[in-house]
Amino acid sequence: MRVLQIIDSLEAGGAERMAVNFANALGKTIEFSGLVATRKEGSLKTQIDSDVSYLFLNRKLVIDFKAILRLRKFIIKNKVTIIHAHSSSFFIAVLLKLTLPKIKITWHDHYGKRIDETQIKNRYLILLSPFFSSVFVVNPVLEQWNKKNMLCSKVYFIPNFIKIINKVEKDPSLKGVAGKRILFLANLKEPKNHSIMLKAFENLKLNHLGWSLHLIGKDYLDDYSKSIKIFIKKHALENDIHLYNSRSDITSILSQATIGVLTSTHEGFPLTLLEYGLASLPVVSTNKGYCSSIINNNNSGLLFNPLQILELESQIIKLILDEELRNELGLNLKKTVLENYVEDVVIQKLILAYNRL
Repeated sequence: MRVLQIIDSLEAGGAERMAVNFANALGKTIEFSGLVATRKEGSLKTQIDSDVSYLFLNRKLVIDFKAILRLRKFIIKNKVTIIHAHSSSFFIAVLLKLTLPKIKITWHDHYGKRIDETQIKNRYLILLSPFFSSVFVVNPVLEQWNKKNMLCSKVYFIPNFIKIINKVEKDPSLKGVAGKRILFLANLKEPKNHSIMLKAFENLKLNHLGWSLHLIGKDYLDDYSKSIKIFIKKHALENDIHLYNSRSDITSILSQATIGVLTSTHEGFPLTLLEYGLASLPVVSTNKGYCSSIINNNNSGLLFNPLQILELESQIIKLILDEELRNELGLNLKKTVLENYVEDVVIQKLILAYNRL
């Protein structure tokens, strides 16, 4: 089996990280595993394993003939048989297939918000879907949407997974009091819904109890980011709510946190919850997307409706006041992750899906 992952960038987003994860895991398992970034490189480039063949296309145009020819040459040279296209990279994959008809394309849908979108908004995706041999999705709701709307009959749910890292380099870089740190691991953008967490922190006056909030994720320096910084300044929380931008030492950061939160209004399959779980963090999570399948409410975490701030505040207070509950939920979530969402378990499902193409 010779498989190529294609992704538009290598910035630290969920789809991008999974493209790298799949390429790395398959590099240990199949005959050939490759990874192509079409438009932009990023911090994830350093995480690509040495046994994965990598190519950056530096694609500039919607139809970039030079990029397509470079990709075609790379595929022919490495005798690739399957293109695993993630998110918006489906377009260049289809253009490539027009020149190499025997290539099989599987498209991976990571976008949780798609379930609320119309066929018109996704018309180009649907129009090109007959070129796909299969569609992979990150949760059952997306599976239903794709089966209903796409012109491709084979649709499979492939869960995300996390790689186990046994060695943790502890770098005490997080501010705040040890044992009283709330971690929010998500890029600063919609639909991550940071504002509800900021308001809950302020409403509950958690800083008066010694707690701090830590926002880890890419800062796009846009209006969304600006609104967060304005809120922090307006409520004089500069010493209590901290922004770190993207970080590569996530494992170390997780080891310094006390509670993990995720407040998205839409989700596909957030790797953040798997990272929290592997670190045994107790979690307060949105109930959107696949979150309510990963987390069993009151057993392996606490769920809430991301449009209801009182629900969020109630769940946070439960964890703040009960250390025993925090420990129990964190250990139960770790067990769930280790049993269902680690590399060996998911890669077997992935290879089985490839064999069905």
